Order: sequence, then C-alpha cells, then structure tokens
Amino acid sequence: TSYHRKRAARRSADPEYQREYERAGAEIAQMNSIIRALDEARDDAGMSKAELARRIGRNGAVVRRFFTAEVNPELRLVAEVASALDVELTIKKRRQSKRTTPSTP
Repeated sequence: TSYHRKRAARRSADPEYQREYERAGAEIAQMNSIIRALDEARDDAGMSKAELARRIGRNGAVVRRFFTAEVNPELRLVAEVASALDVELTIKKRRQSKRTTPSTP
C-alpha cells in the first residue's frame, strides 16, 4: 500500500490531475444528488422499485441498480423515472461559476 500512497501523492501534486479529479468528483456528486432526490420522490409516493420498473417498462433489476449501484445512468432513464414519479428535472445556473474563459490573443 505504500507504493499506492506514494503514487497517489505524486499524482495529486500534478495540477492537471487535481483539476480532473475535482471535476470528476463534482460530476459524481451531482449525479448522486439527482438519484437521491428521485429515490426520495419514489419513497414519498409510496411506490416500490418493482412498481416503478413496471411503470417505465423496464426490468426490475435496472431500477434497483439505478438506485443502489454506483452507476452512470442514461439521461433517458433518468427522465423516464422522473416522469413516472411525476417530478420535473430542472437545470439552474450556479450563482457564481468557477470556470474562467481562456483569454484570446
């Protein structure tokens, strides 16, 4: 394990690696937030995962994995689940963007 710790420390010192690591972490956090919200909506509706699967015409295993596994679901599946739960997915701009636009010469 000391080899892996040393390797991780070297990689973390690389600014490009660190930016990519943070970007990936933010993406995962956003997806987890969406899936948690959909699972809460399912629970609030008193709907089982099996019932949700029937409503969207998918295999029960697909819905179980959607809510329990570390997956990156297709946007179409996310939209189908939201529709079946009668919730709306929205996108809103962050108050202050961390991104900067590269300057042009």
